Amino acid sequence: MPIQKLPNGTRGPRNPPGFVGRLVMPLMTRFHKRSGDRFQGMDLLYLTTVGARSGQRRTTSLARVADGDNWLVVAAAAGAIKHPSWYHNVVAHPDDVWVEFGGEKHRVEVEQLQGEARERAWAKVVERFPRFDGYLGKTDREMPVLRLTPVP
Repeated sequence: MPIQKLPNGTRGPRNPPGFVGRLVMPLMTRFHKRSGDRFQGMDLLYLTTVGARSGQRRTTSLARVADGDNWLVVAAAAGAIKHPSWYHNVVAHPDDVWVEFGGEKHRVEVEQLQGEARERAWAKVVERFPRFDGYLGKTDREMPVLRLTPVP
């Protein structure tokens, strides 16, 4: 299913340069896996996408919220003015997205939630991780909420 890319904001903090994440993320992922796929009280998953421009595989750690047999993730970037790069990758290659945690890897279908479904999912995310609510005041960007469904 195609995903309609949402526009960036007009205010908010800047995202760090991409090379910073590529240097730090492997170390952080190793640390997160040793700590039971958790960081600062958040349950994590490792999202693997194909780079929108590079075509290379990229993996990033994201907070996850269980939604039945699915998972919810938010392209929050801590309230940054622009969407995180992993979101651009998902939009460019929605059929090649993988999730890993708990030692298991799954290919997933990605659905960008809208309207009432998005509001319910957002409420669920904020209930589990209240810090996400604070990101709204930093930017005027709509933060995409995605549902990841494992593909059998």
